Amino acid sequence: MSIPRKIGAASPVTDRQVNSRASLALVLGASVWGLYWLPLREMNNLGIEGTWGVVFFNFCPLLVLIPLLIWKRVDLWSRPGPALFIGIMTGVAMGIYSTAMVIAPVIRVTMEFYLTAVWSTIIGVVWLSEKLDLRRIATVAAGLFGLFFLIAGASDAAHSAFGVGDILALASGVLWAFGAAGMKRWPAEALLATTFHQFVFAVLAGSVLALVMFPGTAPAPAQLLGVFPLAFVGSSMLLLPSIVAIFWASRVLFPGRAAILMMSEALVATISATLLLPDETMTLMQWTGGAVVLLACILGS
Repeated sequence: MSIPRKIGAASPVTDRQVNSRASLALVLGASVWGLYWLPLREMNNLGIEGTWGVVFFNFCPLLVLIPLLIWKRVDLWSRPGPALFIGIMTGVAMGIYSTAMVIAPVIRVTMEFYLTAVWSTIIGVVWLSEKLDLRRIATVAAGLFGLFFLIAGASDAAHSAFGVGDILALASGVLWAFGAAGMKRWPAEALLATTFHQFVFAVLAGSVLALVMFPGTAPAPAQLLGVFPLAFVGSSMLLLPSIVAIFWASRVLFPGRAAILMMSEALVATISATLLLPDETMTLMQWTGGAVVLLACILGS
């Protein structure tokens, strides 16, 4: 004989509801990333040269995270290995991806980052012992063909040259793929801990790149104070929640579904950059390359 549920008692959350919420969180979080280039370019216009804007923008969330870690009594060092690995991979990826956004065309950088599908496939086979089948081979082939079209299809020689921005965008995708593999391998790691490490190493990576690529351009305190409202609101109120949402959803959803949903970033970045940066338009061959890269994401799922 079944026991009737009490009137007014909360019904348990089903797996389907959790997956639906995670899917929505991932789409919204990735969509915010599609606008990530806007505050970075605006800070550059306001006098924060080079990648110092990347450093300051990723530093601001730490002003929120550190009090949260103390309040929640999160122990960062009881089992630091997995959380630190995820934080280093995703943090350095964010730092160099942000730098690429500042120095190279936004759409091209976004598409190159989404070659993550290729690197994830290779990492899955080598590190996670996933089976190498025809679909995974097709993923790698499509991604590499897409990259070729993106580079070779530029309208002039200056934009077709494989530059520092391209190297950083591709490297960020490789590192993010390692971080995503770490999230899959160690899904129980404290969310606040991995997020904290992620922002710390994004700041460190951005600082190194700023010192190497833009020496002598460090902003004065007065300049930082002037852009603080933009940086704090944009990073702490938008970027930080999006990172937390993506990290959480990536633990709930199957990697293939997560990869497809994160393509909302590419859509938002492409539309916003096309509308607001008319000098960064791409040729038909480059659009074809971008479409092939996104096809690689779907194949890799």
